[in-house]
Amino acid sequence: MTADLSPIDKAKFVAAKRAVDYVEDGMRVGLGTGSTAAWMVRCLGEMVREDGIRVTGVATSSRTADLARQVGVPISTLDEVKWLDLTIDGADEYDPRLNLIKGGGGALLQEKIVATASDQMIVIADAGKQVDTLGAFPLPVEVIPFGWQTSKALIEEMLANLEVTGRSVSLRLDNGAPYRTDENNFILDLHLRQIADPHQVSMVLNQVPGVVENGLFLDICDIVVIGGGDGSVEVRDINNGTVEHEQIDIVDTDNLFVDVQD
Repeated sequence: MTADLSPIDKAKFVAAKRAVDYVEDGMRVGLGTGSTAAWMVRCLGEMVREDGIRVTGVATSSRTADLARQVGVPISTLDEVKWLDLTIDGADEYDPRLNLIKGGGGALLQEKIVATASDQMIVIADAGKQVDTLGAFPLPVEVIPFGWQTSKALIEEMLANLEVTGRSVSLRLDNGAPYRTDENNFILDLHLRQIADPHQVSMVLNQVPGVVENGLFLDICDIVVIGGGDGSVEVRDINNGTVEHEQIDIVDTDNLFVDVQD
């Protein structure tokens, strides 16, 4: 089935396939959320089933936990394992310094908690997620439902004093109703276009009453694995300052889809 994938899905698959090479027997691994992270969970499940590797997964969302269980990855909680060796997750955007925007899938709060509770964070993505300056992808901000319109107004007022190109804020909807996170909160999407100073924006946002967390992941990512539709992979390590290029064989197999239900 992997041979029938679209170029974008092949890019996601090879990035995920290369990223799980960092997983070693006995590791506690944070499992990200989103379409690219789902490939990683499937690849990890294949390693558990075929290679007998032992891992403990901590999921960043209920849907990731469900997928992990379906493919045979044992799931625990962060409170039980305390600390993680590694987290592998996707990103909506990444810049040359490996700063990220995350939260398009609505799991930014758990994703940030898990990523910061890890010795290392690896991001898997396709080349289309790379930007020179963060902000083209709407920045998600998780807010509590109580007084969310006040929080929105305060954010809009705050944006007027920051170096961003756009300043519109919208409530994320799901079938006409406010989208609910796993924590039953709302998400405001900030259409900023360009963020000149992500650290300043992150700090100011988290001071707004009602804001739980924002989708700027700054100085957290260690490695980004970028997949190509032709099976090529680029691995950038921000700590070592290295860039490596590899080619991943795309083998036609149904194993990645074992026990996975739509």
